[in-house]
Amino acid sequence: MFYRSRLLVVIALAASLAACKQENKFVAPPPAEISVAVPLQQAITPFAELTGNTQAFNTVDLVARVEGFLTEINYKDGQFVKKGDSLFKIDPTIYIAKVKQAESELSSAKALLAQAEAEFGRQDVLLKQNVSAQNTYDQAKAKRDSGRANVENETANLEVAKANLGYTDVRAPFDGIVTRHLISVGELVGNGVATKLATIVQLDPIYVSFNMSEQQVLDVRSKLGGRQLDLEALAKIPLDVGLMNEEGFPHQGHLNYVSPDIDTTTGTIQVRGLFDNDNRLLLPGFFVRVRVPTAPTQKQVLLVPNRSLAEDQSGRYLLVVNKDDVVEQRHVTVGQLLPGGLRVVETGLKGDDRVVVTTNGRAIPGNKVVPKLTTLQAPPSK
Repeated sequence: MFYRSRLLVVIALAASLAACKQENKFVAPPPAEISVAVPLQQAITPFAELTGNTQAFNTVDLVARVEGFLTEINYKDGQFVKKGDSLFKIDPTIYIAKVKQAESELSSAKALLAQAEAEFGRQDVLLKQNVSAQNTYDQAKAKRDSGRANVENETANLEVAKANLGYTDVRAPFDGIVTRHLISVGELVGNGVATKLATIVQLDPIYVSFNMSEQQVLDVRSKLGGRQLDLEALAKIPLDVGLMNEEGFPHQGHLNYVSPDIDTTTGTIQVRGLFDNDNRLLLPGFFVRVRVPTAPTQKQVLLVPNRSLAEDQSGRYLLVVNKDDVVEQRHVTVGQLLPGGLRVVETGLKGDDRVVVTTNGRAIPGNKVVPKLTTLQAPPSK
């Protein structure tokens, strides 16, 4: 009887507990908090990004123009030198002697000419007084003219001798860096040929050469109203370049040359820019990125962070939060990439759209979110 009573109590308690327990239900998580931003609106100059190579402004081989033994090398290999600096010297002994010889011969010719002119003057007076014969006058005149020609000849010989003496001192034709020397002191140079001694390279300023496609040329021309640019106008078109390991385009220059014809094999036209390079950071042969303006005026564009763009089989797209705070996938067409990681959006986006800028994988098209508005930073000027 006692055990039966305990069993009834346990059953009653179990029933009471079951009655108190509530049924489990699924509770949806709150909408994810997503950072959004309105596209940045800014006026920019449209440009094209191309690739090119740097080229030396001047490159000259230093050669021995006269024969002789090399006596001095007055620079260190790879040294920067100034215009007029003496770099190599060839034994000048024989050329000094030839200058002195030419000077002596010129003095002798001048003395003979003075005598001939005096004689011609006397014969001229005598002929007018009918004292001298015509043939004697003619002989005096011919001797004077021959003397004048001889003086001119000896003057030219002296100039040649002085020039050859000058060639024994090989000087820098411009500011630049001289390569390693190819001839050692004591070697014979200029023996029948112009012996190459070294090469000097001018690095400041420096050229940047690149090619533009025919379509790009036509596009730029249409934006210029079809007009041609002269050299003065070309020099006003800015160019920016950057090395492969540099951020953006830190080197500024201007357009310097445009080829007058299209290369039919490649369909491109050669273009060249000129850049100051006083720090000599740009060396000939560097592979560079070139930014070329493609229109004379600025235009208003929409900018979004490049990292916000994604791509599928239909192309590039952005995630946008609509007025109901629901995420949408918006396909867009994009333009140039600006410094600071901002990308131009040409179509598919409006100025008041809220673009998802950071998602952490929680912004899913069709899902409701809690948008947190942030502000985009304007790109740097360069």
